[in-house]
Amino acid sequence: MPHRKNFLLNRLEPDLLAQIRPHLSLLELQHNDVLAETHQRIEKVYFPHSGIISCVVELVGGGAIETGLIGNDGEFGASQALDDKVSLNHVVMQVGGAASVISSNHVREFADELPAFRGLLVKYEQFFLAQVQQTAACNAAHTLQARTCKWLLRMHDLVGVDLPLTQEFLAQMMGVRRTSVTDVAGDLQRAGMITYSRGRIHIVDLELIRQWACECDEDVRSHYGRIFASNEG
Repeated sequence: MPHRKNFLLNRLEPDLLAQIRPHLSLLELQHNDVLAETHQRIEKVYFPHSGIISCVVELVGGGAIETGLIGNDGEFGASQALDDKVSLNHVVMQVGGAASVISSNHVREFADELPAFRGLLVKYEQFFLAQVQQTAACNAAHTLQARTCKWLLRMHDLVGVDLPLTQEFLAQMMGVRRTSVTDVAGDLQRAGMITYSRGRIHIVDLELIRQWACECDEDVRSHYGRIFASNEG
């Protein structure tokens, strides 16, 4: 069943997913597709199968900083749908991929009717908040090199060893100048961790990247494991 390619939907019991499935549609999302604008009302909820959704804070003076990544282990839009709220961020597809999509109205209806579904969405919102808080602490306390390695680990989990990303985009997501990212990417390439050419980063030595990364990647993994432990079969 294609909808089970999303880890959250896969956690639902078969009878619960069967009730929701008629209202789910499959959608192919492209790089740079905008899922929500800042202060825009959320109309759809996305459960990715592949690709990466990026939540970005846009700065008044220009530029943007990424605050959270969403892949096939999560969703975007459910918490806003439950409370009929607007998006607090600019939300864009960082890497294209497929997703199960459902209207916000149906999410509210099913959350009221199916406590297990609502509980799953609340648990993910707890995790996402923990991820955002970890990102804020990481940006303040850790070196750009360690942060970049942490970010590459997360990207690897969601996409694999080939990352279709430019240094310009990476600099924007990290909230630093492009020259700073160029220097770090050069260091990682010379150390044999990555190769970079024509807007693509290829991960060569994942274990060495893990050694150079800060502890935040492991902390985020631990948050996810603890929050969803009660849902494990």
